[in-house]
Amino acid sequence: MTQAPESSPPGTLPPDTNWAALSAELEQALRLRSIPFAMKMFERREDMEAIPRIRRPSAVHTLDQVVGQASRLGWTVGVTSDDLVGAQCRAVVGLGGAKTDDWRSGRHMQGVWFEDEAGAAAHQAAMHCVPDGRFEALAVSPLASGRLGVPDIALFYATPGAMMYFINGLQWSGYKRFDWGVVGESACADSWGRALTTRTPSLSIPCFAERRYGGVLDDEMLMAAPPEYLVKALAGMKALARNGFRYPFPQYGVQQDVRAGMAVSYGKD
Repeated sequence: MTQAPESSPPGTLPPDTNWAALSAELEQALRLRSIPFAMKMFERREDMEAIPRIRRPSAVHTLDQVVGQASRLGWTVGVTSDDLVGAQCRAVVGLGGAKTDDWRSGRHMQGVWFEDEAGAAAHQAAMHCVPDGRFEALAVSPLASGRLGVPDIALFYATPGAMMYFINGLQWSGYKRFDWGVVGESACADSWGRALTTRTPSLSIPCFAERRYGGVLDDEMLMAAPPEYLVKALAGMKALARNGFRYPFPQYGVQQDVRAGMAVSYGKD
């Protein structure tokens, strides 16, 4: 959003992109158990509220819950800072001027997730957060609906094996090493917070709050990326499939002679 990307993106998708087809292709390639969804930031609340069939919360939620409503229930939901509990959720997406000195101190996490205030403050400083002051609202929606137009980022939950296959697809053309960090609790900063700020694919291990409040399953990871990276990864996965590499990965057997299997991919030498 406000920071330069780490590398040149593969090309922004046009407004007439067939989002339903893109979503279905990703679901099929990775055997997803929940639907891909999208997130978009809005400078004006009125623009978020103008989205067709937008739902507005009647209760205070964590952003993890709102994301879960899109990914698990297929809802299109819009929120402002008033709809989100506490400063932590607001800070990651830059809503409501949440990044006060008190928030930066991490006092609310001292003795809960971290032994002392120094550790809590270091955690807050390590988080990827959208800068304050520009946005009034955000919306999440199933990617297939196309209701967000060209979203800022697309996201999906998947098993570690599916995530590796997606990453292999990203690396098929124009190889790039990916280095991702784990901030610990508040891991949404590693996924949508990082993807929104760096405009790059961002993989995370969902944290306690995402699993307790957002319905994330124990074996799921979260990928967030500008949607053009989905197209790049799908093209790469198609190339890998032609080479015989498809997800889910078939088990070969821990006691078999490996040469016959590997010769299919690498030759007999």
